[in-house]
Amino acid sequence: MPRQRLTLPRIAAFKPKSEGFLWDEDAPQLAVRVRASGSKSFIFQSGLGYRDIRITIGSVDAWTIEAAREEARRYQRMIDEGKDPRDVLRQEVEARKVDEAARQAAADIEKEELRRQAVTVGEAWAAYVAARSHKWGDSHKRDHEKAILPGGERITRGRKKGQGEYSLPGMVHSLLLEPLKDLTPERVTIWMQENNARGATEAAKNFRLLRAFLNWCAERPEYVGVVRPDACTTSEVKDHVKAVKAKGDSLQREQLALWFEHVRQLGNPVHAAYLQAALLTGARREELTGLRWEDVDFQWKSLTIRDKVEGQRVIPLTPYVAALLAALPRRTVIRDGEKISLPWVFSSPSAASGRLQEPLKPHKNAMAAAGLPPFSLHDLRRSFGTLAEWVECPVGVVAQIQGHKPSALAEKHYRRRPLDLLRMWHVKIEAWILEQAGIQQPGEDQAPGLRVVG
Repeated sequence: MPRQRLTLPRIAAFKPKSEGFLWDEDAPQLAVRVRASGSKSFIFQSGLGYRDIRITIGSVDAWTIEAAREEARRYQRMIDEGKDPRDVLRQEVEARKVDEAARQAAADIEKEELRRQAVTVGEAWAAYVAARSHKWGDSHKRDHEKAILPGGERITRGRKKGQGEYSLPGMVHSLLLEPLKDLTPERVTIWMQENNARGATEAAKNFRLLRAFLNWCAERPEYVGVVRPDACTTSEVKDHVKAVKAKGDSLQREQLALWFEHVRQLGNPVHAAYLQAALLTGARREELTGLRWEDVDFQWKSLTIRDKVEGQRVIPLTPYVAALLAALPRRTVIRDGEKISLPWVFSSPSAASGRLQEPLKPHKNAMAAAGLPPFSLHDLRRSFGTLAEWVECPVGVVAQIQGHKPSALAEKHYRRRPLDLLRMWHVKIEAWILEQAGIQQPGEDQAPGLRVVG
């Protein structure tokens, strides 16, 4: 067909019976191609060297005639420069993909940075506990759980004098919804002032939990640049933290007779046995409440203690403690119609766990009746270590019995005392404590029956 200047009416009227081309007069390389299906599109056709080049520009519905002409002229300029427009177009597509990928990456980075900047203390705290709690003991885990409790629960037991009917939120709870980036020294100072009003000792404890949490965050790449590592280290903050003083409460030699007298008079034999075993083994509170019958070896006179340092340790079963444990009942309970034997040495059928849960209250009652200071259960552990010095027991022996970490290089790498050596010293310690209390220590082959001396 002869060339004609392309116009919309001419393009609309061009309806060949089969595929056909309507060439433009103004742009010689531009044409409208009509397929057999009736679809119409602008095409560019030219040659480079000995090669024919045909490129579809686009649908006549999407492109204006002038835009198609300009595109055809652009392709022709490429050919005049010795370039194949198809190669140029592929390069342009790749360049657009690279640009789009770069823009998307920048957008993702910006989005991630916004997310990092918006992360709350509560979100980071949950990640911290999940990452570190496997290395903590039960008590330390409970401290972290207590720190973020929302409070508002009715207090049904253990209510202190002056305490309200409902529990208060944990001291860290007020920070959970705040952005981690806003935990500045100024904010921590205000937080400490608020918590000191509730109790300086408890506030100092929660401060140490918060400080360890922030130190962990400062080492994590996802929180670098968000967390303030100095939030707990400025002098302004430290001025509001109560100094930790070493506790020195322990039973004195002169108090032993009175202590044993009133503890042994407790109405519950499990309570009485537990408290005496706590003093005579120096074990931690949860280590004894979690003692199972399978951990007690009466034949070879040993106790397997599940501890938080080594996982477990084996200590001697001294004569008096052996008699105490042998006298305890081995209880069974009915649950879901089935008779179950409780595995716990210090069992409690009324407790959901089946074992002793709160030995502190009977101890306080005994101390009040005896007129002694209100020693804590940890004071009994401290008393064991202190009283052991009266028999000039090596410090390393006491540490190994109590499950303390070795404090010296030689103790850490070269001293691992066998059970029989520990037993020799442990029996001496028990005998001396019982002597001060006016109680005769049973012999190795003596039956569990005991009697008070003098």
